[in-house]
Amino acid sequence: MDYRRLGASGLSVSEISYGNWLTHPDGADCVQAALDAGVTTFHTAAAWDGGAAEENLAAALAHARRDDLVLCTGVFWPEGPGVNDAGLSRKHLVTSLHGSLRRLRTDYVDVYQLLRFDYRTPLEETFLALSDLVRQGKILYAGTAEWTAEQLLEARPIAERHGVPLIANQPHYSMLWRVAEAQVMPVCERAGIGQFASVALAQGVLTGKYRPGEIPPDSRAAKSVEARPLLLPDLLERVGMLRGVADEAGLTMAQLALAWTLQHNTVASVVTGASSAAQVTENAKASGVALDLDALTRIDQLLGSFVQTDPRLTWSPPATG
Repeated sequence: MDYRRLGASGLSVSEISYGNWLTHPDGADCVQAALDAGVTTFHTAAAWDGGAAEENLAAALAHARRDDLVLCTGVFWPEGPGVNDAGLSRKHLVTSLHGSLRRLRTDYVDVYQLLRFDYRTPLEETFLALSDLVRQGKILYAGTAEWTAEQLLEARPIAERHGVPLIANQPHYSMLWRVAEAQVMPVCERAGIGQFASVALAQGVLTGKYRPGEIPPDSRAAKSVEARPLLLPDLLERVGMLRGVADEAGLTMAQLALAWTLQHNTVASVVTGASSAAQVTENAKASGVALDLDALTRIDQLLGSFVQTDPRLTWSPPATG
């Protein structure tokens, strides 16, 4: 496993991060496989599975040395039925973090992520609350997820004024979904903000397991509708052609997709989940892979017009609650 500095900070993260938003029977085995592969960076969120995701991650990491880990959890999504149980208000930030610390069995979170932009709450309120949590030692750094370039530009000076080290952003970013490249990534680079790239496998489409007209019964698309808009026959045929690029590079399709994402200079780590320990081990091998210009050019040519680049597709829904 290779490691990179997160933005302009001194914090090092593993090139492959483990995200535990998926629920599966061998989650502890997956976490152990991640540790064995050198993964140090783990992502979760307070709202995932009603808090069980954080509890399960804590149990799986109970034997690991806390100082060796970079724990990232996040806030925004509804965590209960109350009107203050969602968003980025001071009240929700504080109550959500206290719940996360309890479930994660830790005194502090390394990176506290604002998982979407909150249109209802002034940024001054959000970052003043974060400043208090930083001074209390409960969070070390702050991050965002799926914020637009304009939102990040507005937030950066406020974070600096309140002494909040804003060092991370987590965009959806893959061979197929490049909407962060035009605006978000350049703004982050100038501001010293690194990227935790997520959904790098495009809901599993870039692993090559889907073929035109076929949905494996144990796949994500068989259990959830999120991947189905990508199951276009023409797109799946193009993705299938990437197998030749992967074979020449000595990689699996998933490793090729993860390695491609790591080629961007602002990406510090790729966040990926898995349904088995074997997948975690294989995904980790994408770390340290350098793709040559020929491979990168062929990927662009094969995917062609299926690549989405419109920066307007970065968005945050209104928080409910």
